[in-house]
Amino acid sequence: MRRVVITGMGCVTPIGNDVPTFWESLKNGKCGIGPITRFDTEAYKVKVAGEVKDFDPLQYMEKSDLRKYDLFCQYAMAAATQAVEESGIQGTLPPQRIGTYFGSGIGGMSTFAEEQKILMEKGPRRVSPFFVPGMIINMAGGLIAIKYNFQGASIPVVTACATSNNTLGEAYRAIKHGYLDAVLSGGAEAAIIPIGVAGFSNMKALSTTEDPAAACVPFDARRNGFVMGEGAGALMLEEYEHAKARGAKIYAEICGYGVTCDAHHITAPHPEGLGGAAALTMALEEAGGCEDPSKLYINAHGTSTPLNDSCETKAIKKALGDEAAHKCMVSSTKSMTGHMLGAAGAVEAIASVLAVKEGIVPPTIGYQEPDPECDLDYVPNTARKAQIDLALSASLGFGGHNAYLAFRPVE
Repeated sequence: MRRVVITGMGCVTPIGNDVPTFWESLKNGKCGIGPITRFDTEAYKVKVAGEVKDFDPLQYMEKSDLRKYDLFCQYAMAAATQAVEESGIQGTLPPQRIGTYFGSGIGGMSTFAEEQKILMEKGPRRVSPFFVPGMIINMAGGLIAIKYNFQGASIPVVTACATSNNTLGEAYRAIKHGYLDAVLSGGAEAAIIPIGVAGFSNMKALSTTEDPAAACVPFDARRNGFVMGEGAGALMLEEYEHAKARGAKIYAEICGYGVTCDAHHITAPHPEGLGGAAALTMALEEAGGCEDPSKLYINAHGTSTPLNDSCETKAIKKALGDEAAHKCMVSSTKSMTGHMLGAAGAVEAIASVLAVKEGIVPPTIGYQEPDPECDLDYVPNTARKAQIDLALSASLGFGGHNAYLAFRPVE
């Protein structure tokens, strides 16, 4: 069976608009959460979010295209450009052998809201002809494929907050089983707008804490909801022998993928974490296991909601056994970025890959008050140097979606 490695990565996040800046921020425990600046929040209970700062789309797209495509597409193009150009994949394979698996949980919500307002105020003739192509979720992958002439399968995934773990997992399978030789994969999101915040807020999903340092505190007893984030992550997945033969820089190997559905509730996880435990077990078994659980790192979904964090802790214990679960290292980088929704899996995959490569576990910042139901080693507040033989990265989504990825060093 063919092996799959990562040869390029790119990101746009609340703590850095490229991989080196993002990784330094993670290691230093930098919080990217702050007051919402995109609109007036006076009428909203929710006041904070993880906004992207100082993003310049003109580094990645023509000025004439910016009005055509939603911000999530712009984030996608930025992350993808970084990953593709770092990988050096262009010209090394027939274009039909390179795919684009790129998704979003929500897509062009901002464009939809803006054009709906134009329709109501100015009539149907004033709606932009770019409205539909500018906001549909598959357009992010389409634009990437067009830019780089990637003629292999271009498949978006929409599984809410599990989206980009599923894009990466399905891309991994496509290469492993020989359908493609390389895939640019990831996800993007840009939903910090009035209707987006109002919708999540009114379903009681978001934190109402106004202190940015205390709003997103995964596994802490004070947690009361997630904090919205935004941005994009992209990884170039490539067949190992091809990457080695061309002398590509190899970050790590993707070696396992587990995917399940709770089939339980539209938004709540299974109370015993059964689906998450099953997905973790699938990814771990495909990776060949991890003999020493003290050298296992889990980048948790860790949203800072009361239900998720306790259920996820149960899932880890169920999958690994109580003793091994207490030996492994678990952290939530959402404590720094907020919840990037459909982009979260890809950005957290980048964090997991770099943790494996550099032997540094990113912390869970803001952790102060232990919760008896969350009693694992959450690497509180400070990054930790450690040998990591295997990293697992979790993404769970509304609709009961569970997706785990496994990464290991390449010798």
